[in-house]
Amino acid sequence: MQKNYKPHPNSFKNTFCVFHEVLPAAIEGLKKQFESKAGSSYYYSTEGMYRISNHWGRLANSKWRLIPMEPETTSKYKIGFAKWDGFYPDNTTDELYYLEMDYAKNTVSYQHKNNPKYNQQAVLRTSLATTKRIKQIRNLIELSSWAKHFDCDDIGLLRKLIIDELIYTNKSLEEIKREVAEKLES
Repeated sequence: MQKNYKPHPNSFKNTFCVFHEVLPAAIEGLKKQFESKAGSSYYYSTEGMYRISNHWGRLANSKWRLIPMEPETTSKYKIGFAKWDGFYPDNTTDELYYLEMDYAKNTVSYQHKNNPKYNQQAVLRTSLATTKRIKQIRNLIELSSWAKHFDCDDIGLLRKLIIDELIYTNKSLEEIKREVAEKLES
């Protein structure tokens, strides 16, 4: 029989966490311990939290992201698991976040500075500044009209040059584009 593990009710306020999708077998035998008004179910264990939900990302006062399984499951409701030590503090004023680019998948995501994988190279930013950079990077990935202003036929190379600067410096996008154009001309 499962022993109830109950975290403090305020443990998850103002937190950032990355959950990893798991199969339904992971929660077999666990007792649902909380259900939110939005319909998400929570199962607690001594190792961490399981959450069943059809919505991830910004939740009330927290940022919880789900990394889906590969291949991705077809279920609308996903089961995510996160260890207790994977919940990090969140606020709007501190520089807590850095960006990661997956060039193979052409996706950008943000991570918390307390993530043990943080290598101290990507610039830390506030939530608002991080959101702005993500939007700029997604535009560079999804659009191509901006590239016509460069003397370069390899848009993949252009994207990488500009995106890396957006991640590893505090330069503005305009400043980065100007510097890249100058490098290509010389």
